[in-house]
Amino acid sequence: MTSEKKIIAVGSDHAALPAKKKLMTILEQRGFEVVDKGTYTEDSCDYPEFSHAVAEAVESGAASCGLLMCGTGLGMMYAANRHPNIRAALCWSKETAALSREHNDSNILVLPGRVPSLDPLEDILAAWLDTPFSNDERHIRRIRKIER
Repeated sequence: MTSEKKIIAVGSDHAALPAKKKLMTILEQRGFEVVDKGTYTEDSCDYPEFSHAVAEAVESGAASCGLLMCGTGLGMMYAANRHPNIRAALCWSKETAALSREHNDSNILVLPGRVPSLDPLEDILAAWLDTPFSNDERHIRRIRKIER
């Protein structure tokens, strides 16, 4: 992501709330305006409503990108990718995060919230934020085919 002021929409379910709060602080330290789309408590909740809220913010342009988290990340990814022009990438390593940006121009990072340590999630987030889209014609062609 570029150095200009960016708005990032974030959302999680109850399982990932502690991790989301930690990553929101990191995003703010990096100069992002963070828009929290929920959840706000550790009470059991349904992840699709938060996934849809973040995807709608990115889709409409109200946010330039998004971050979603649930226990595995899978449910959030499934729901977000139902939206046009959303490329939500579930990433489990710095490499997958960087490639999701470089090759696929992912606009929502999805992370698993039930992990033993937040350090790897911080590294994954940094790799995703710091990697630009390559603008290579073959990747542009492939993204167009995804959007069809």
